[in-house]
Amino acid sequence: MRVLRLSGGELAARLRSPASAEAFSPAAGVCGVQIALGKGAVDCPSPNCPVFALADERHPLPDVVDVRVASEAGAERLATVLETRPFAAMMLVRLLRHNARVGVADGLFAESLAYSSLQHGAEFQAWLAGWRARRRCPAPSGASAPAVVGERDGDRLAITLNRPAKRNAYATDMRDALCEQLALAGEDATIRRVVLAGAGACFSAGGDLDEFGEATDAALAHAARMTRSAGALIHRLRARVEARLHGACIGAGIELPAFAGHVVAAPDAFFQLPEVGMGLVPGAGGTVSILARIGRRRLAAMALTGARVRAQTALRWGLVDAIAPRASA
Repeated sequence: MRVLRLSGGELAARLRSPASAEAFSPAAGVCGVQIALGKGAVDCPSPNCPVFALADERHPLPDVVDVRVASEAGAERLATVLETRPFAAMMLVRLLRHNARVGVADGLFAESLAYSSLQHGAEFQAWLAGWRARRRCPAPSGASAPAVVGERDGDRLAITLNRPAKRNAYATDMRDALCEQLALAGEDATIRRVVLAGAGACFSAGGDLDEFGEATDAALAHAARMTRSAGALIHRLRARVEARLHGACIGAGIELPAFAGHVVAAPDAFFQLPEVGMGLVPGAGGTVSILARIGRRRLAAMALTGARVRAQTALRWGLVDAIAPRASA
């Protein structure tokens, strides 16, 4: 796999030819393109691989650019990601291009299809084999507390992710319990405010890795995500939902609360999307919810690099709406 380095004019000329455009794909050994800005007009269709450019945030970019990088070192790091996870990276940028043009329901549908496809791809399967070789068997947990706790106080419903010992890892039972609480709020018009929070040291460290790779039927997994989607329910209730985040907010731990109408982060909160490094794309709605908050290029950079985003940066971007100390338990 290789990253091509072209001027904008060279890229446009090659993409206008159907024959040469076929080369811009991981299937043809090209995992990305770095274009030099200011060297020829760029007015062309997007290729079947990521396009990135070195530019600060003040510099306008042509639409074909998927990712902005701020330094040569950042460009080299991104190129390494594209070479290591070419198909997940391709799927991510193609998905973001699509979701930037469609509504929430269509975006969630497309994300789920992309996620199911990658679950059965070589990149994720290689990551999964390595994870299974490294992981330790979970210790017996004894009596299990409810995965999600709902507490009604007048017209307010507090929904708390309640697996602090597992850093509120987002597992199937947590998804189902969260959907039940959100559905209750959707059916009861007297619930005027929903507050979503997490117990323990963090809001959520993301998907439960112990469940990764369990889906063996891609069509069934896609249908299940479409049937029971916490993200879709939060979006439907967004005017009434406030998410209160603290500590690690990884993967689903930011994808889901980003659907809320108001997101408050504690000063210690940080946000991360590690899925591309696993050979996947965000699968809990992040290519819709986070996209609407921070835009296609910032989301692409965040997901491709897996870099941590601190609370102050998240506030500047619009990923969160306010920063405030965490309320006492």
